[in-house]
Amino acid sequence: MDLIAPFSPGTVYLVGAGPGDPDLLTLRAARLIGAAELIVHDGLVDPAILALAPADAELISVAKSRARHTMKQEDINDLLVREAKAGRDVVRLKGGDPFIFGRGGEEMDACRKAGIRVEIVPGISAAIGCAAQAHLPLTYRHASSAVTFVAGQCKGLTDQNWSGLAGPDRTLVIYMGLAASPQIVEKLLAEGVPPDMPVAVLEKGTRHDARALATRLDDLAELIARERIQSPALIVVGEVVRHSDARAVELQFAEYLEGKA
Repeated sequence: MDLIAPFSPGTVYLVGAGPGDPDLLTLRAARLIGAAELIVHDGLVDPAILALAPADAELISVAKSRARHTMKQEDINDLLVREAKAGRDVVRLKGGDPFIFGRGGEEMDACRKAGIRVEIVPGISAAIGCAAQAHLPLTYRHASSAVTFVAGQCKGLTDQNWSGLAGPDRTLVIYMGLAASPQIVEKLLAEGVPPDMPVAVLEKGTRHDARALATRLDDLAELIARERIQSPALIVVGEVVRHSDARAVELQFAEYLEGKA
């Protein structure tokens, strides 16, 4: 009597797509994308990265935005588990790094609870890639010896304790902070950050239409409105901004940066 081989579920690969530029993919990420049968991807993954997939690969977008979700997180988890249980290897392609504001931990837990093998492929986080393009050192001797990443788009923003995260010898990087920028400015000022603290906004970092703009903290919300800055964008708060190539958009601030150099 012939023995039937036991069924083996597929593997879910949580892959970081980096900040946008396909050249910043890891070799492991590029190889997995190039051989993928099924890719479940975020909306911020650059089309040039998706173009690396085989012509017959199935691409499923689970794009999210502040006002609209193509698919709820719980449904994404269920999708990954369902496809893997059907025997398919799934490349779950996420912008930046899966474990930095990518909800990769939740997807990993869901798969592991279902008995699905998970492999994590780290990616260059937006903070690292976008700051590098702008020649903005997140740490700098005598300017910053600590860096903190926070999410600016979440419930209870005003209740979060950011005390000590920005100020002398500190760099604060805020993800998803454009819409809440007035509240962020108010929050940081209330916690003692000087109004003239240098701030950079890194828009669409590492992409062909990237912009890096610099101002002072008390002008941040107005800058975002004046320049019509769009997502994806990062906000960097700290003295390290004056060492960057971020373009000072106000003459007063340009003179301030020159005097501080």
